[in-house]
Amino acid sequence: MDVFKLGDKILSLLEMVFGFWNNQIGLVFSMLGQSPVNFKGGEPWEVIEGIEPIFVGVGSSLVVIFFVIGFCSESVDVREEMRFEVILRMLMRVGLAEWFVANNVTIMKAFFTSIGNWVKALSGNSKMELKIDPEQAEVIKNLGFGESLIMLILAALLSIIVLICGFFIIYTVYFRFLKLLIIVPLGSIAFSTMGGNRTVAHTAVTYSRYFLSATFEAVTMALAIMVCNAFISAGLPTFTGDYADWAKTLIYLCEMTFTIALTVGGVKGAQNLTSKAFGL
Repeated sequence: MDVFKLGDKILSLLEMVFGFWNNQIGLVFSMLGQSPVNFKGGEPWEVIEGIEPIFVGVGSSLVVIFFVIGFCSESVDVREEMRFEVILRMLMRVGLAEWFVANNVTIMKAFFTSIGNWVKALSGNSKMELKIDPEQAEVIKNLGFGESLIMLILAALLSIIVLICGFFIIYTVYFRFLKLLIIVPLGSIAFSTMGGNRTVAHTAVTYSRYFLSATFEAVTMALAIMVCNAFISAGLPTFTGDYADWAKTLIYLCEMTFTIALTVGGVKGAQNLTSKAFGL
């Protein structure tokens, strides 16, 4: 009887869930290709721009303090140290520090735009749609009552996992924007340490590394999603050759669930992976 054939209902559930996942991935790529300047209509960035002059003022004052600290720590004999090349090097160091303090937002906006364009180029040349293989869909349609009941339970579990993963991947991308927006004004303080000696200036180097890893994280996230989608699109694993058709489909859905969870893990660990890859 048709009432015992659950294949169509299972397919409808899976299509709805994968449609949700595809929408989330589309939203993720849209946000990754977006500069924090334009995020949420630009309102969060307006807050950052409003408080940035305060940090620039503090950073400009700290440049002088760090310069004095660096000079005192490096100078043993003032007469010996006051050579022309030494004075020129100190002035260049102070000038660079002041320039970075005053223009750190402009520099960061250029990075944001470049990374956004990079992600857009990646998403434009790849297929992001996730859907059930037609052959597996046909197997699900023709399942008997017992097999379809097992498949329905699995589809329900799959749906819950995909829904959780979908919301979690959006949370991760939102959190990336929050990180970037928070560290932008701190750049003025970090770059002010360039006015000091090498020990003091290490703060600026550490900040720059963290900023680059947080910015390039968007590219790593995009690559993780693309590669995991390729895993799913590759079809059934090779070891399923001796199984029954319904068991193959069961394994196929389990692999899809695992890969979706793997996608979220890859997106979550994108910054750590980027830092290790670039030595940041």
